[in-house]
Amino acid sequence: MARVAPERGPPLRKPETLRSDEAHAAIAKARCDVMVVAAFGLILPPGILAMPPHGCLNIHASLLPRWRGAAPVQRAILAGDSTTGITIMQMDAGLDTGPALLKRPLPIRARETAASLTESLAALGALAIVEALGSLDRLAPQPQDESQASYAAKLDKAEARIDWRQPNVAIDRQVRAFDPVPGAETRLDSRPLKIWEAQPAPGQGAPGEVIAADAGGIVVACGAGALRMVSLQRAG
Repeated sequence: MARVAPERGPPLRKPETLRSDEAHAAIAKARCDVMVVAAFGLILPPGILAMPPHGCLNIHASLLPRWRGAAPVQRAILAGDSTTGITIMQMDAGLDTGPALLKRPLPIRARETAASLTESLAALGALAIVEALGSLDRLAPQPQDESQASYAAKLDKAEARIDWRQPNVAIDRQVRAFDPVPGAETRLDSRPLKIWEAQPAPGQGAPGEVIAADAGGIVVACGAGALRMVSLQRAG
């Protein structure tokens, strides 16, 4: 948006906070009918939420109420979900707790990474928000079922460290969920080693033991099965 706005004409502002009088005045001056938020990561102040006659809409990258919060794409992959999607929701004072206006599901492919899934969801979200904006008067807000809610906590770099005692399918999901950030990590001679591509493989041995190595990759034993590491990056 920041790249396109100067070419298309709409004014572009980048306030450091939405809680300042200056930010409130700029938004009020725009006199917008509706506001759209995408990947903002912060809760809008009540004064901002109340400004547009049609409220503030959020393009959220999950089928709410599953995976509210900052990292819905990565959490869906880590959990082994088969489907995710886009929810266009009306924002309220909570964290992704407002009623849903429109939902569009998206299958999670077998070898999906956070990067590829984010790209697919971004394209779906763009279509969904255009559809929602064109149908605001016809869309009925649907309250979320709190009993089905789950929270997609912000990623912690420590979560990317591989525990080879885990099953190979869990470690495979970990590698894909943390691609590209922060990158799944193990240790080689006490130095960090990033794993960017891997696949579950048959095999057994002590967790973390290299049990095979050939042109197709390095196979490491896991708590259950093994993992074939295909693409690695040494420190530096």
